[in-house]
Amino acid sequence: MKRSFLVSISLVMSMFLMISASAQSINKLSKKEKKAGWVQLFNGQDFDGWRQCNGTEMPANWVIEDDAMKVFTGEGKEPGRGANGDILFDKVFANFELSIDWKASEMANSGIFFNIREVPGKPIYYAAPEIQVLDNVGATDNKVDSHLAGSLYDMIAADPKTVNPAGEWNTFVVKVQDGKVSHTQNGVKVVEYTLWTPEWDELVANSKFKNFEGFSEGISKEGYIGLQDHGYTVWFRNIKIRELE
Repeated sequence: MKRSFLVSISLVMSMFLMISASAQSINKLSKKEKKAGWVQLFNGQDFDGWRQCNGTEMPANWVIEDDAMKVFTGEGKEPGRGANGDILFDKVFANFELSIDWKASEMANSGIFFNIREVPGKPIYYAAPEIQVLDNVGATDNKVDSHLAGSLYDMIAADPKTVNPAGEWNTFVVKVQDGKVSHTQNGVKVVEYTLWTPEWDELVANSKFKNFEGFSEGISKEGYIGLQDHGYTVWFRNIKIRELE
């Protein structure tokens, strides 16, 4: 009886330590990550470094909730219509590895952008590749494989089996180095492609972006990291990046 009691206490303590360690890792870098060159783009407390695309302030429909950035349907807006609330981190990156956790509400749709070329009067997706963020089950934009979560939007489909459902966190990593790009979703590499190649041009030509002036001009060699307001509730946290040579 005494042995059983001690074993139970030990298990409870182990679980407590695991939970504590997990909680402490939210929006924080480990010593190993710092040594490897990772830096935080979100501290879990404010929007330091972030601003509206083609703006100077944060849109009103972005808040901090439970250690995460939360975007929600703006007042007077319909879900899916957006509120012109796309945001970006105010630093230009070229070669990098970006890691970000995201969680979608039911039916939610959003996106992660990189190499953003900010052009006055033009939307965030004017000339930037988009990584899809989606509730694969409930979203209306789930009929095309390359529109599912983790995909290079409207170009290359990601394996839907790698996505956690609405209400659960997903970890996404995009690596960009000398034009070679990979998407890793919840630990599984799901997409690979190379920018500024004939193969890339063919992907664009067979997508909805074929008539986008920004894509015709060419994707920038460097740019901002951005998050989309598509008029649905989505959360982002643990946003970190390390620049590559």
